[in-house]
Amino acid sequence: MTDPRLTRALAAIDSANAADPTLEDGRPAALLYGERMSAELAHLFPEAGPALQIAARGQHIERWLLPRSAYPEGREGYLTWRRDQGRRHGERVMGIMAEAGFTTEEQEAVARMLRKEGLKRDPLVQSLEDVICFVFLRFYFRDFAAKHPPEELQRIVEKTARKMSPTGRARVLAEFALPEVFALAFRD
Repeated sequence: MTDPRLTRALAAIDSANAADPTLEDGRPAALLYGERMSAELAHLFPEAGPALQIAARGQHIERWLLPRSAYPEGREGYLTWRRDQGRRHGERVMGIMAEAGFTTEEQEAVARMLRKEGLKRDPLVQSLEDVICFVFLRFYFRDFAAKHPPEELQRIVEKTARKMSPTGRARVLAEFALPEVFALAFRD
């Protein structure tokens, strides 16, 4: 039986993301991204608990409200934007979880995941990161690759692989037909 708090939290995240003015395949992009995150989570971690399910669905909650263009160009501006997004996502999802009846401890656990605190040390944060990387590779990599020069793309693929767990990297090699130059990044 599904926890009614989980059902309420996921519905509230979907409702928030349904307001995304950017459309992808005729649907709000943030809503579609959340659905893809949940589907990939179910594929990779079918026994995931409510905290990880909420973190996956809320990963980009209302992302359009803090556009990348509001920050300086370059790596420092990008990293600042990402940190600010993680904090904002964590706070927004905590509010949704509070309204759904989750404890403060449960809310904080999800916020830590969304802020990526404990990557490579916390199994739940690492699981979320693996899901994020899978969603990127499965749904967004092709369009992303078309917009970047090969040397930059290689660097990004290598960074993606480094963020993943060994199990996640092995699954990438098993599930995706990557060109050899990219596949090397996912080998231990």
